[in-house]
Amino acid sequence: MKRYRIGIIGLGNMGSKYLKPLAASPRWEIAGACDVSREKLDWAGSVYPGIRTTSDASDLFADPSIDVVGLFTLADHRPAQIRAALEHGKHIIAEKPLASTVALEEEILPLIEKSDRLVAVNLFNRNAWYHKEIQQFIASGEIGSLAVLAVSHQTPGIMPTEGHAPEGPPFHNCGMHYVDVARWYAGSEYDRWHAQGIRMWGWKDPWWVNAHGSFKNGIVFSITQGFVYGQLARDRVIRSGLEAIGTTGVVRMWHDFHDVTIEYRGVGRTETKVGPYGGKKLDVMCDMFAASLDAGKNLGLPTARDSYVASKVSQAMLDQATRSDPPAVGTAEEMQRILAHRAQLPDRY
Repeated sequence: MKRYRIGIIGLGNMGSKYLKPLAASPRWEIAGACDVSREKLDWAGSVYPGIRTTSDASDLFADPSIDVVGLFTLADHRPAQIRAALEHGKHIIAEKPLASTVALEEEILPLIEKSDRLVAVNLFNRNAWYHKEIQQFIASGEIGSLAVLAVSHQTPGIMPTEGHAPEGPPFHNCGMHYVDVARWYAGSEYDRWHAQGIRMWGWKDPWWVNAHGSFKNGIVFSITQGFVYGQLARDRVIRSGLEAIGTTGVVRMWHDFHDVTIEYRGVGRTETKVGPYGGKKLDVMCDMFAASLDAGKNLGLPTARDSYVASKVSQAMLDQATRSDPPAVGTAEEMQRILAHRAQLPDRY
């Protein structure tokens, strides 16, 4: 069984999280790590003794012994890094989106799709055991024909000014994951929609958005995403899950970032199942990437086109919600209270 050498570029929130599953896997050898922060490089060197560290990504691109690069910087750096990686013949694991604007994504996508390199983007829901199991239940005919998809992801998440500016407001930065989920389940492209947002705490961008509409195959959808859910609630609460309504049955799922609950209500099967949430499922993605390299083809990884479509559609929905002059509720003082509260939390989602 071949062991692949990978170079990690970007040791921020997501890049640092990849190190553990890669180091634990027999399929991977971490050949190097790159970041502009000396502190982060020192951290990587202390946690993984002997790892090669550099502040210059070209050191990793130019290394002929490296098979794969992981691009985990923010989106505004990604197009140049994708170009460099492909020019040096590297396979790519990337965070989403491919670039900081849809226009730049449209420029880089043809280069990726013309390349013979394997490129996968971390649309993490596609690696989740529970979504795959639910889709198997739907495919078995237990709920008849899939007709309605309702997706919700509402948490006390990232606030304005807390970062991720190149990825945009929540409905693009985070919501593109759920735009992707609905498209994946529907097995069709988006046809039409209406999007409505609300501007919280006097902030300029909608921090909560709902979009509803239909796919080209007639399945209808509703997607709700917002980082406004109980920001100062004494006990933290979330509303994250999916409901798939068919012509004869229904299946629904929700999670609390620890456990996943699935209710199967089919014509021949009634069951409630609880299992582990499993975080971002980075181990699943990395193992599947190695297996895909073994096979010489993509064995089910989310593609650059999947990421591009999710980014383009979520941005279009966000733009529509913004153009419709969304109402504003709340005050800047409330926002400052929330930011101060979140700064004290050990886990801020």
